[in-house]
Amino acid sequence: MSITIILFCTGQMTVNAQGKNTPQFGIKGGVNFSKLHTNDDSDSKMLAGYHIGLFGKVPVGSFFALQPEIYFTTKGAEVTYNGTFVDGTARFRFDYVEMPLLIVANITDNFNVQVGPYAAYLVSGRVRNEANINLFNFEENINTDDYNRVDAGLVVGIGIDFESASAGVRYNYGLTKVGKERTFMGTMYTFPDANNGVLNFYLAVPLVRN
Repeated sequence: MSITIILFCTGQMTVNAQGKNTPQFGIKGGVNFSKLHTNDDSDSKMLAGYHIGLFGKVPVGSFFALQPEIYFTTKGAEVTYNGTFVDGTARFRFDYVEMPLLIVANITDNFNVQVGPYAAYLVSGRVRNEANINLFNFEENINTDDYNRVDAGLVVGIGIDFESASAGVRYNYGLTKVGKERTFMGTMYTFPDANNGVLNFYLAVPLVRN
Protein backbone atom coordinates (compact mmCIF):
# COMPACT_ATOMS: atom_id res chain seq x y z
CA MET A 1 0.00 0.00 0.00
CA SER A 2 2.78 2.44 0.95
CA ILE A 3 4.62 1.70 -2.32
CA THR A 4 1.46 2.53 -4.29
CA ILE A 5 1.11 5.89 -2.51
CA ILE A 6 4.76 6.76 -3.16
CA LEU A 7 4.43 5.89 -6.86
CA PHE A 8 1.22 7.93 -7.13
CA CYS A 9 2.79 11.01 -5.52
CA THR A 10 5.88 10.66 -7.71
CA GLY A 11 3.62 10.49 -10.78
CA GLN A 12 1.73 13.60 -9.68
CA MET A 13 4.96 15.55 -9.27
CA THR A 14 6.23 14.36 -12.67
CA VAL A 15 3.02 15.40 -14.43
CA ASN A 16 3.10 18.80 -12.70
CA ALA A 17 6.78 19.32 -13.54
CA GLN A 18 6.14 18.48 -17.20
CA GLY A 19 3.10 20.78 -17.25
CA LYS A 20 5.19 23.70 -16.06
CA ASN A 21 7.29 23.55 -19.23
CA THR A 22 4.35 23.83 -21.64
CA PRO A 23 2.10 26.84 -22.36
CA GLN A 24 -1.41 26.67 -20.92
CA PHE A 25 -4.75 28.32 -21.57
CA GLY A 26 -7.82 27.89 -19.42
CA ILE A 27 -10.62 29.24 -17.27
CA LYS A 28 -10.51 30.49 -13.70
CA GLY A 29 -12.90 31.88 -11.15
CA GLY A 30 -13.60 32.21 -7.48
CA VAL A 31 -14.92 34.27 -4.61
CA ASN A 32 -13.93 37.85 -3.70
CA PHE A 33 -13.91 39.69 -0.39
CA SER A 34 -13.53 43.37 -1.27
CA LYS A 35 -12.96 46.52 0.73
CA LEU A 36 -12.43 50.23 0.15
CA HIS A 37 -9.31 51.53 1.85
CA THR A 38 -10.03 54.99 3.25
CA ASN A 39 -8.12 57.16 5.70
CA ASP A 40 -9.93 55.25 8.44
CA ASP A 41 -10.18 51.60 7.40
CA SER A 42 -12.27 50.77 10.47
CA ASP A 43 -15.23 52.48 8.76
CA SER A 44 -15.15 50.10 5.78
CA LYS A 45 -16.62 46.59 5.85
CA MET A 46 -15.94 43.83 3.33
CA LEU A 47 -18.43 42.73 0.69
CA ALA A 48 -18.53 39.25 -0.84
CA GLY A 49 -18.44 38.91 -4.62
CA TYR A 50 -16.90 36.83 -7.40
CA HIS A 51 -14.66 36.80 -10.46
CA ILE A 52 -14.63 34.61 -13.58
CA GLY A 53 -12.57 34.66 -16.77
CA LEU A 54 -9.60 33.31 -18.73
CA PHE A 55 -5.89 32.87 -18.15
CA GLY A 56 -2.79 31.97 -20.12
CA LYS A 57 0.52 30.71 -18.80
CA VAL A 58 3.79 30.91 -20.73
CA PRO A 59 6.88 29.27 -19.18
CA VAL A 60 10.07 31.33 -19.10
CA GLY A 61 12.71 28.80 -18.14
CA SER A 62 12.19 26.09 -15.55
CA PHE A 63 11.29 28.25 -12.58
CA PHE A 64 9.33 31.22 -13.93
CA ALA A 65 6.26 31.84 -16.08
CA LEU A 66 4.28 34.82 -17.35
CA GLN A 67 0.57 34.60 -16.66
CA PRO A 68 -1.73 37.14 -18.38
CA GLU A 69 -5.41 37.01 -17.38
CA ILE A 70 -8.69 38.70 -18.20
CA TYR A 71 -11.82 38.34 -16.12
CA PHE A 72 -14.99 39.99 -14.88
CA THR A 73 -14.76 40.88 -11.19
CA THR A 74 -16.83 42.60 -8.52
CA LYS A 75 -15.48 45.03 -5.94
CA GLY A 76 -16.83 47.45 -3.36
CA ALA A 77 -17.50 47.86 0.35
CA GLU A 78 -19.91 49.09 2.95
CA VAL A 79 -18.70 52.44 4.31
CA THR A 80 -20.01 54.06 7.48
CA TYR A 81 -19.70 57.83 7.78
CA ASN A 82 -20.32 60.25 10.64
CA GLY A 83 -20.77 63.94 9.92
CA THR A 84 -21.79 66.97 11.91
CA PHE A 85 -25.45 66.56 10.96
CA VAL A 86 -25.61 63.31 9.00
CA ASP A 87 -24.76 59.71 9.92
CA GLY A 88 -25.21 56.82 7.55
CA THR A 89 -23.95 53.84 5.61
CA ALA A 90 -23.16 53.74 1.89
CA ARG A 91 -22.87 50.40 0.09
CA PHE A 92 -20.70 50.60 -3.03
CA ARG A 93 -20.72 47.90 -5.71
CA PHE A 94 -18.43 48.03 -8.74
CA ASP A 95 -18.11 45.73 -11.75
CA TYR A 96 -14.77 45.66 -13.58
CA VAL A 97 -13.10 43.91 -16.47
CA GLU A 98 -9.65 43.28 -15.05
CA MET A 99 -6.35 42.31 -16.70
CA PRO A 100 -3.39 41.32 -14.50
CA LEU A 101 0.02 40.34 -15.85
CA LEU A 102 1.73 38.12 -13.31
CA ILE A 103 5.19 36.68 -12.84
CA VAL A 104 4.81 33.18 -11.41
CA ALA A 105 7.80 31.79 -9.49
CA ASN A 106 7.72 28.00 -9.01
CA ILE A 107 9.10 27.44 -5.51
CA THR A 108 8.47 23.69 -5.76
CA ASP A 109 6.74 21.43 -8.30
CA ASN A 110 3.42 22.10 -6.60
CA PHE A 111 3.76 25.52 -4.97
CA ASN A 112 4.23 28.97 -6.55
CA VAL A 113 4.32 32.66 -5.69
CA GLN A 114 2.69 35.26 -7.95
CA VAL A 115 3.28 39.00 -8.25
CA GLY A 116 2.56 41.67 -10.85
CA PRO A 117 0.49 44.69 -11.90
CA TYR A 118 -3.15 44.83 -12.95
CA ALA A 119 -5.31 47.27 -14.89
CA ALA A 120 -9.12 47.28 -14.77
CA TYR A 121 -11.94 49.08 -16.54
CA LEU A 122 -15.12 49.99 -14.68
CA VAL A 123 -18.21 48.59 -16.39
CA SER A 124 -20.73 49.78 -13.82
CA GLY A 125 -20.77 51.43 -10.41
CA ARG A 126 -23.65 51.98 -8.04
CA VAL A 127 -24.24 53.01 -4.47
CA ARG A 128 -27.08 52.59 -1.99
CA ASN A 129 -27.25 54.90 0.99
CA GLU A 130 -29.03 54.78 4.33
CA ALA A 131 -28.79 57.91 6.49
CA ASN A 132 -30.58 59.56 9.37
CA ILE A 133 -31.16 62.64 7.18
CA ASN A 134 -31.56 62.28 3.40
CA LEU A 135 -29.94 65.52 2.22
CA PHE A 136 -28.61 63.95 -0.98
CA ASN A 137 -30.09 61.18 -3.13
CA PHE A 138 -27.10 58.96 -3.87
CA GLU A 139 -28.98 56.47 -6.04
CA GLU A 140 -30.29 59.12 -8.46
CA ASN A 141 -27.37 61.56 -8.45
CA ILE A 142 -24.35 59.25 -8.47
CA ASN A 143 -23.78 56.79 -11.31
CA THR A 144 -20.95 55.08 -13.16
CA ASP A 145 -19.67 58.36 -14.64
CA ASP A 146 -18.95 59.68 -11.13
CA TYR A 147 -16.19 57.09 -10.62
CA ASN A 148 -12.80 56.73 -12.24
CA ARG A 149 -13.16 54.32 -15.13
CA VAL A 150 -9.62 52.96 -14.78
CA ASP A 151 -8.34 51.13 -11.72
CA ALA A 152 -4.72 50.00 -11.55
CA GLY A 153 -2.69 48.36 -8.84
CA LEU A 154 -0.61 45.42 -7.66
CA VAL A 155 -1.32 41.71 -7.15
CA VAL A 156 0.44 39.28 -4.81
CA GLY A 157 -0.56 35.68 -4.20
CA ILE A 158 0.30 32.03 -3.76
CA GLY A 159 -0.88 28.99 -5.69
CA ILE A 160 -0.93 25.21 -5.47
CA ASP A 161 -0.75 23.11 -8.65
CA PHE A 162 -2.53 19.79 -9.03
CA GLU A 163 -2.58 17.39 -11.98
CA SER A 164 -5.58 18.94 -13.73
CA ALA A 165 -6.19 22.20 -11.87
CA SER A 166 -4.67 24.82 -9.58
CA ALA A 167 -5.96 26.81 -6.64
CA GLY A 168 -4.73 29.80 -4.72
CA VAL A 169 -5.30 33.02 -2.84
CA ARG A 170 -4.41 36.58 -3.90
CA TYR A 171 -4.66 40.14 -2.72
CA ASN A 172 -5.21 43.03 -5.17
CA TYR A 173 -4.48 46.56 -3.97
CA GLY A 174 -5.55 49.53 -6.09
CA LEU A 175 -3.19 52.48 -6.46
CA THR A 176 -5.80 54.79 -8.00
CA LYS A 177 -8.73 56.51 -6.29
CA VAL A 178 -12.16 55.03 -6.94
CA GLY A 179 -14.02 58.35 -6.85
CA LYS A 180 -13.55 61.38 -9.08
CA GLU A 181 -12.89 64.84 -7.72
CA ARG A 182 -16.13 66.83 -7.73
CA THR A 183 -17.47 70.20 -6.61
CA PHE A 184 -20.60 70.50 -4.48
CA MET A 185 -21.82 73.91 -3.27
CA GLY A 186 -18.35 75.37 -3.87
CA THR A 187 -16.53 72.59 -2.00
CA MET A 188 -14.19 70.10 -3.66
CA TYR A 189 -14.65 66.47 -2.65
CA THR A 190 -13.78 62.94 -3.76
CA PHE A 191 -16.45 60.34 -3.06
CA PRO A 192 -15.48 57.72 -2.27
CA ASP A 193 -12.00 58.95 -1.39
CA ALA A 194 -10.69 55.40 -1.31
CA ASN A 195 -8.72 52.65 -3.04
CA ASN A 196 -9.92 49.18 -3.95
CA GLY A 197 -8.67 46.17 -2.01
CA VAL A 198 -9.71 42.61 -2.88
CA LEU A 199 -8.88 39.28 -1.28
CA ASN A 200 -9.81 36.44 -3.63
CA PHE A 201 -9.72 32.66 -3.64
CA TYR A 202 -9.61 31.00 -7.04
CA LEU A 203 -9.67 27.73 -8.93
CA ALA A 204 -8.05 27.52 -12.39
CA VAL A 205 -8.53 24.70 -14.91
CA PRO A 206 -6.30 24.44 -18.01
CA LEU A 207 -8.21 23.66 -21.21
CA VAL A 208 -5.26 23.61 -23.61
CA ARG A 209 -1.68 22.50 -23.01
CA ASN A 210 0.63 22.78 -26.00
